[in-house]
Amino acid sequence: MNQKILNTLIALLLSPLLLLYHTAMKAIAVFQGKLKGSHVSFKQADPFSQVKVSGHIENLAPGKHGFHVHQYGNLLSSDCANCGGHFNPTNAEHGSRAGTNSHAGDLGNITASKERFSTFHFSTTKISLFEGEQSVIGRSLVVHEDEDDLGKGGFPDSLTTGHAGKRLDCAVIGYDKE
Repeated sequence: MNQKILNTLIALLLSPLLLLYHTAMKAIAVFQGKLKGSHVSFKQADPFSQVKVSGHIENLAPGKHGFHVHQYGNLLSSDCANCGGHFNPTNAEHGSRAGTNSHAGDLGNITASKERFSTFHFSTTKISLFEGEQSVIGRSLVVHEDEDDLGKGGFPDSLTTGHAGKRLDCAVIGYDKE
């Protein structure tokens, strides 16, 4: 039996019991570098529900920008190089947020207006705020200079990074107050 199907069945059987013992989770990533004044909030009602992602990113060039969760929350370098690659616990190829076989960290693109900011809201089941393989707590959120080609661009790095260009800024995803 496929591991994902097995996990889903276990979750369905245990969910009534688990709901008695936890509260909703909230997390936040606050940018302090080139995108200072920007933040992204994450909310998840329970371990089996979607994560709601809402953000406001300032100081962006107009257009689309790759938006990914990266492996590590290490912000010691100003170019975000210590954040590692895209968060990819299943060793999948790069793709879109809606893709069924893509990195967990593939959150697609955000679009900046001519006023140089992006405000967005979406939900995803690719990540979690609760403990486990899909947890993004302590990892980094990175905004890239260029558009993510969602693995379809045909460039040598399309299936690993989405050819999204250099990292503009990064922030650690940490727990937020309830």
